[in-house]
Parts: sequence; C-alpha cells; structure tokens
Amino acid sequence: MKQNPFSKICNRVVAALTSLWQGGQPVSAEGGLREKFWERHRLGELTADEWEALCDGCGLCCLLKYETEGDTKVTYTNVACKLFDCSSCRCRNYEFRKEIVPDCVRLTPENIDEVIDWMPSSCAYRLMHEGKPLFDWHHLISGSSESVHAAGISVQDRCIPEFEINTDDLEKYAVDWR
Repeated sequence: MKQNPFSKICNRVVAALTSLWQGGQPVSAEGGLREKFWERHRLGELTADEWEALCDGCGLCCLLKYETEGDTKVTYTNVACKLFDCSSCRCRNYEFRKEIVPDCVRLTPENIDEVIDWMPSSCAYRLMHEGKPLFDWHHLISGSSESVHAAGISVQDRCIPEFEINTDDLEKYAVDWR
C-alpha cells in the first residue's frame, strides 16, 4: 500500500506533541515543531516545518477560482490544478509546482494579505491570520491527517483535473463548497 505523503507531516506533529524538551520549548526529535505552535505563535514566527504542517490538506486552495468582472466575490470551481491529484488530495510535484504552474501561489507570511480573499474560510493559514482557532477536524487537533476528509471538508474525490476540461468554460464548474 502506498503511504500518503501527508503522513510524514502528521508523524512530525505527533512527534512534536510527545517531544523532547529543549530549553523549555518542546520540539520534535526532528527539530521542527514546537508544542501547539498554532496557538502560541504568529504566522511570521513559524519555522518552515511548522508552516508546512499547518496545511490541513483539504485541497481547496488548489482549485481553480475566478472573479466575475465588476464583482470582488471569489467563485470556486470543482476543477483542480493540473498538478493536483484528486484522489490523494495532494500536489503531484509540490517541490517544483511554481516552476511548472507559474501562477501557483506559494503562500508566505509576506504575501498572505494579498491572497487572503482567495483562501477558503476554513484554511488554517487564514484562521491563524484572522486570530481564530483551528477546527476540531484539523490534523493538529485531531491527530489524524484523514480527519479533514472524514469531516467532508476536503475536495478528495470531488474534483476534476483542469486538463480534462476546456478552461474557457470554467463558469460551468462553479460550486459552493460550504
């Protein structure tokens, strides 16, 4: 059975929560995650591993979205980026996604204000940015990377890749994921 690539991150989270104590701050044996970092630190204070671990794996950010001319409302579709695997709910080439898909947004603390309206309201990055707590289904709370799927939050098996449609017809694929 192929291991879900997200499980490595989840394993880091579990390791962090049962971690070694160093200098009064719990950190994982791998040195990346501080205990309850999502409650104790701002986005700009996160380590690279904490930043990556914050992603809930829902896939909503990887869906094609659009704004109607003259309207600032972001409309989601059920059409996923060409690199997104709709079954695993993961990017097929995460490390080089920006090189392959130039308009892919590599989210950072520096650009979050520019793209916040394009992020789902359930997104952990958005929630932290807005000073809100994570949902119970988030893997950092539940301890399981599958909880986002079990809660029906993710787009797993509910989207189609963009190479299967004519993107000129994107409006036909509009959906309300709420």
